[in-house]
Formats: sequence, structure tokens, C-alpha cells
Amino acid sequence: MKIKPIKTEADYEDALKEIEQLWGSSYGSPEGDKLDALVTMVDAYEEKHYPIPPPERASEKS
Repeated sequence: MKIKPIKTEADYEDALKEIEQLWGSSYGSPEGDKLDALVTMVDAYEEKHYPIPPPERASEKS
């Protein structure tokens, strides 16, 4: 299992492609373990580079 850190947008895109290929892998299998690691790294990358702001409250919209 070769996994590298996600440091660039290209790394991010590569990880998403790999996740798509591994999707549905059995839990605990080498492929499933790789999928779990990649999803965790993609999640961290997205939180840093594509943060989702909290929703506005109804009283704040006016």
C-alpha cells in the first residue's frame, strides 16, 4: 500500500480518483485500509482548503 501526503491540488485529485477505484472495498482488507486512509487525508485537506462556513441563523438573514 503506497500512500503519500496530500500537499497539492494534483495530489488531491489523484487521491479522489484512487478513492473512486477503491470504493466498496471490504473493511479490513488491504484495499479497505487504503480507502480508509485516503478518505481521512482527503477530509483533512478539504477542511483546510475548502472550509464550509456555518449556516446563518434565520434571525441573521434579515
